[in-house]
Amino acid sequence: MTTTPDTSPKPALQDQPLGLTVHTMPVPDQSATRAPSTVAGRWKMLAVLLVCASPVVASYFTYYVVRPEGRRNFGELIDPQRPLPPLATRALDGRSGTLTALKDQWLLISVAGGACDTRCEQNLYFQRQLRESLGKEKERLDRVWLVADEAPVRDALLPALASSAVLRVAPAELAKWLEPAAGQRLEDHLYLVDPIGNWMMRFPADMDAAAAAKAKRDLERLLRASSSWDKEGR
Repeated sequence: MTTTPDTSPKPALQDQPLGLTVHTMPVPDQSATRAPSTVAGRWKMLAVLLVCASPVVASYFTYYVVRPEGRRNFGELIDPQRPLPPLATRALDGRSGTLTALKDQWLLISVAGGACDTRCEQNLYFQRQLRESLGKEKERLDRVWLVADEAPVRDALLPALASSAVLRVAPAELAKWLEPAAGQRLEDHLYLVDPIGNWMMRFPADMDAAAAAKAKRDLERLLRASSSWDKEGR
């Protein structure tokens, strides 16, 4: 049997669409990038604040914390420090003011009545000698005599007080700020206030030449430690 070839037309092959699977692109985790940026900003702000405060912090850290072997301060450190109160003052010429106006200088303070007994005269003398012994740095330290009564100041004392601030104050109010060592009077000591306005040191009572030499070393160390941020004058 002869087979006849199938000559009927074949259906044309049609193009079939190419199947593609589209995957979602990964979305970056924005929280991961935002968090380090926020933390970095905070660290930068903290760094700026530290730079601004570092001179004051460093000077006090040097004096109060970093103490080489064998180094001791002669004066007694006051802890906590006591800021200058807004205590009313009256100068010998009658001008009124407040104790806080003395800020921005180192202050070496003595206390006594206007009659000024022997201990008072000695403290005023050592006040003057200590300041003069600082040489070119003396302009960063002011001498202050707080007169705690209404007794007149003797004319014989006035020449030695020419470069001092002599201010009358209420004794009861003064006693709320300054304090003597146990068993001593307020008039027995010299007191040191820093330029920020804090009473921070009390020198031992009954100062003599040997004690004054030790007090001078304390003053020199403090002035040297604060030289980067404290300048003479208000």
